[in-house]
Amino acid sequence: MIKNFQNIQKDPANRAFLFGDGVWVSFYIRNNELILAEECYFYLMASMRKLRLNIPQSYTLEFFKQLFQEEVIDKGTKNAIVRFFAYRSNNGLNLAKNEVEYYFEAEEAEDVLASAKDYEMDLIKEINVNTNLLSNIHVHSPENIYAGIYASENDLDDVILLNPDKRIARTSQGNILLLTDNTLRVPKHTEGAYISPLLESFVTFLDKKGLALLEEAEIIAFETQKADEVLMISEMSGIHHVTKIRNKEFSKTKFASLLEEWQNSFN
Repeated sequence: MIKNFQNIQKDPANRAFLFGDGVWVSFYIRNNELILAEECYFYLMASMRKLRLNIPQSYTLEFFKQLFQEEVIDKGTKNAIVRFFAYRSNNGLNLAKNEVEYYFEAEEAEDVLASAKDYEMDLIKEINVNTNLLSNIHVHSPENIYAGIYASENDLDDVILLNPDKRIARTSQGNILLLTDNTLRVPKHTEGAYISPLLESFVTFLDKKGLALLEEAEIIAFETQKADEVLMISEMSGIHHVTKIRNKEFSKTKFASLLEEWQNSFN
């Protein structure tokens, strides 16, 4: 169930609607508490700066904690992914100084740190994603829209997107992680992968505990077929075991164990 919230819009035909002029970041509520709040907040601030948004002085960490406490947690939502969208208004000719408005929605989940539906994927080759300054943040992406429709039409849950160098960037929903023996490989941000507070929390925990050898790498598409297990972490839809890519099927035993240890660290 998705619950929608919004501040007062001065112009329904805003720049988000007209031009996709905005950026979104997810926050996470688990057991009536906002978790990874600082990580998500600083990611939002960095994303807004990259898009040259005029960040309001009121956008402090305490502002967001209070906002989600009053509008989400206090209204009965115990576990949810909160997608917060900040966008530029139409109230001036100097875009860099235009006011910022926001919209957010909370999608309830059983546990935002637990794996959701298992995914089947494939590669998509007719489009690719860039590797520039805006490639790592969540902005309007026609590539994601096209890829999402392609996945639906081909009975897939998601698809893997390549960068112009034909290496793995990400999926249409999030980032992909490949586990082979004890080595965990993820695409570099310079390859077009999203910055993800959720993924960073997971891999940092594994690295500090010595549970996996982390490697940020340039990964060619064929390497997915050599992995023992595959995971996809999405700021939008959560965590998903990937059980099939093309004709290769994957187990999920090791990732399930690693996820459980990570979840327990929040208790």
